[in-house]
Amino acid sequence: MGIVAGLDSSSAFTRIVVCDTETGAVLRQGYAPHPQPAGEAVPHETDPQAWLLSLGEAAGGGLLEGVQAIGVSAQQHGLLPLDAQGGLVRPALVGNDKRGQAAAADLIESLGGRQAWAGAVGSVPHSAQPVAKLAWLARTEPEAARRVAVLMSPHDWLVWQLLGRPARRTTDRGGASGTGYWSAATGAYRPDLVELALGHRALLPEVLGPSEAAGTTPEGLLISAGTGETMAAALGLGMGPGDAVVSLGASGSVMAVHHEALSEPGGLITSFADAAGMHLPVVNTLNAVRALRGTAELLGTDLEGLSELALKSTPGAHGLVLLPYLEGERTPNLPHTAGTLSGLRRDSMKPEHLARAAFEGMLCGLVDALDVLRSRGVEIRRVFLLGAAADLPAVQAFAPGLFGTQVLVPGPADYAALGAARQAAWALGVARGTAAPDAPPVWPAPAAQLFEPDEEYPAWQGVRQQYVATRDQIHPGAF
Repeated sequence: MGIVAGLDSSSAFTRIVVCDTETGAVLRQGYAPHPQPAGEAVPHETDPQAWLLSLGEAAGGGLLEGVQAIGVSAQQHGLLPLDAQGGLVRPALVGNDKRGQAAAADLIESLGGRQAWAGAVGSVPHSAQPVAKLAWLARTEPEAARRVAVLMSPHDWLVWQLLGRPARRTTDRGGASGTGYWSAATGAYRPDLVELALGHRALLPEVLGPSEAAGTTPEGLLISAGTGETMAAALGLGMGPGDAVVSLGASGSVMAVHHEALSEPGGLITSFADAAGMHLPVVNTLNAVRALRGTAELLGTDLEGLSELALKSTPGAHGLVLLPYLEGERTPNLPHTAGTLSGLRRDSMKPEHLARAAFEGMLCGLVDALDVLRSRGVEIRRVFLLGAAADLPAVQAFAPGLFGTQVLVPGPADYAALGAARQAAWALGVARGTAAPDAPPVWPAPAAQLFEPDEEYPAWQGVRQQYVATRDQIHPGAF
C-alpha cells in the first residue's frame, strides 16, 4: 500500500491528484492558477518561478501528507534556456509561441527538406518545437543564445527543482521526443541539430526509461521521470495498443499507441514516444471545432443549436460536402488553401444540411488523419474522443460510423495528473521491488460513454466516399 501524487503544470494552472498506489483511487485534489505577472507580459514567455508558486499553493493545506512519490506532467514544447550555472538566460518560451515560424522553415531547408527531418527525428520542425525556438533565439537574441549552455523542458525543470537542483539533469522519452532533436526511433539525441539551430551545442538532459526515478528528495520523497502532458494523459486514460485519441479543439489531433516509431516522408506524422515504453504517433489537423463554430455563426446559432440542426438531416447532407480547410490544412499538407462547400443544389440549401455537412466535414478530416496512421500499420480498434465538442449529440451520433470503430467519451477528469500519479506509483513499485519495470500498474479504466457504429454503417461509408471524391477532385494528389 502507498500514496502517490501526480502534478500537472499546464500553461495556466497546476492540478494535483493524490492517489492510492494499488487502486488508483483519487484521495485528494489540489488546484491553483499560475500567478499573473505584474505589468505588461510578453506573450508566449513566462518566469517559471510562477509554476513553483502555483505548485506550492495547489499543494497547500497538507495535500501531500503521507505521499511517498510524485510524478510531474507539464506543458509541452516549452523551452528553458539555462547558462552554465543553471540560471535562466531569458524567460522561458512556452509551447504556443509561434514566432519561430520563419526559423522553422529555414531549418527544414538547411537539413535538406521535410523528408530529411522526418528520417532524422521523426518530425518536421514547426514554430512551437524547441528546435525552432532555438533557431529563433539565435536569430533574434544572439547574445542570449551564445550564453545558452543547458536546455530543459518545463517538466524537466520542475523535476530538477523538486530534487533541489542536482548536478544530474533528466527527462523522459516522451518529453525528449517533442524537442525536434531526439529520435524516438533510435532513442538518441541529435546534438548536431541543436548546433544547426543554436549555433553551438548544449548540455541535454539524460533520458530516463518509463519506470525509472529521477531521484529522491532529502526528505526521502521519490520523484519519477515525469513527462509531457500528452503522454501523461495517455497514461491516465489507460491507453494501449489498438487505442487512439481524437482531440477536438479549434484544431484537431489523432494519436495512437503503437509498438514502433513511425515517420512519414511528408512529415504528416510526429513520432512521439509515450510514457509506458511504447510510441505515440500523432497526426494533426488545423481545422476541427473552428469549422463548427464558423458554420454556427453563419447560421445564427451556437454549437448545441448546430448539433440539433445536423440531426434533422440525413447521412451525406443531401450531397453537401464541406472541406473544412478554413485555416489552410496540415493533413493533407495544404497550408495556403481555403475551405470549400460543394454540392449546392436547391433542395440541399437548408440550414440542417449545412449543419450536417459541417460535422461530417470535420469528422472526415479527422478520418484522413486516422487513415495516415492506418496506412503505416497502426491498428485502431477504439477511439477516445476528447474535447468539449465530444459531448455534442451530433458528434456522438456520427463519429462511430465515420471512424469505423467504437468511440468512448471519457468523463471529465484530470487525466494528465492521473497519468503522472500512475507513473509515480510505477517508479515507487520498481524502487521497492514490488512492480515490474516493463509494465505500469493496472488502474481501473476511466468511466466513459460508449458508442458503437450503428446499422447505418454502409451509409457512413457512402458519406466518406463522397467526401474523398470531392477532396480528390478539388485537391488532386494531396495524399
